[in-house]
Amino acid sequence: MSLPLRSALRLQESGLLLVILALAALLTWFSGRVSVPVFAPGPDGTPQRVFTTDAAGERVPLMIEKNKFLNVQNLAQLAKDTSFIAIMAVGMSIVIIAGGIDLSVGAIYALASVIGALVFHHYGPGGAASGGPVWLGIGLGAMAALGTAALCGLVNGGLIVALRVHPFIITLGAMAIIRGIAFVATKGQSIGGFPPAFRGLVRYEAGNSLSIVPLTVMLLVTLGGSVFLKRLVFGRHIYAIGGNELAARFSGIPIWRVKVGVYLLSGFTAGIAALLSLGYYGAATSGDGQGYELNVIAAAVVGGASLTGGKGSALGAVLGALVIQMISSGIVILGIDQNYSQIIIGSVVIVAVVLDNLNTRLTNRRALENLR
Repeated sequence: MSLPLRSALRLQESGLLLVILALAALLTWFSGRVSVPVFAPGPDGTPQRVFTTDAAGERVPLMIEKNKFLNVQNLAQLAKDTSFIAIMAVGMSIVIIAGGIDLSVGAIYALASVIGALVFHHYGPGGAASGGPVWLGIGLGAMAALGTAALCGLVNGGLIVALRVHPFIITLGAMAIIRGIAFVATKGQSIGGFPPAFRGLVRYEAGNSLSIVPLTVMLLVTLGGSVFLKRLVFGRHIYAIGGNELAARFSGIPIWRVKVGVYLLSGFTAGIAALLSLGYYGAATSGDGQGYELNVIAAAVVGGASLTGGKGSALGAVLGALVIQMISSGIVILGIDQNYSQIIIGSVVIVAVVLDNLNTRLTNRRALENLR
């Protein structure tokens, strides 16, 4: 066996890749086929239905059979849906690697969406500053969304360090407070009316409805997270604190700075996802991101982040998000009642945690045997 192949097989994420391939094969096999209309570019460049003539001489739409899962449109939709959760999962993995947890990411996502939407609406059609420079409004809206999310993460980290309270309690309370602020800011109403240039940028598509911008941002966040964790000193400190905080403290690692930093990064990634969702969907409400906490934590845990800290990766978080999204998509494709989706995802999280605990026990046992 060649050295590159051995290295590939030793990758933590290789098992996830096998799971993804297995899921794809199962969904392709069991999803069946469906007839869909054929579209072609019209004179003005917009997609239009293609018609043909049947045996009776009547003009009918041209139809083609496709696999429900393995078709370009569905895979493009899967990539787009995965990108939002995957971006947040990278930030969550960094927090979990440091030995923490963040239950407020969904609420931060909602508040960042709402604050950004208020600014975008101000500069959008019908807004008070609709006649102002378009790119100024887009820049201010983006900074408002990202700044709000980063500030929420900074406050979370600061409270955890200053009050010395378990992050579960702090972020649980922050989840309710932040979502309440979002509700008060919007009075429960949806906010839309954004600059068309902003929506056009985020919704730019290539080929068969493949959303380039969310996918590109997801890849950049994954690359940045990988370099940050594996190549930078701050990233190595995160692993050290998650592995053994007491030993890291005696080694001179600034514990408080690292903890505040990881929560700031978690909030910032939630802001990135919120900004992309604003451009893609064109509206925001205080109810956005409901239940994202489960999906994001599930993606990080399934991706190999250990809830005991000290283990995980950015790439694993993205692959975990893909697994979660494939399960959600498969439920729809296979015609399963969507009310079961949360049950299935929750079960996946439990299985992932149990397997991680078993792996940790086996590793510790082997280490003890080697010492003997």
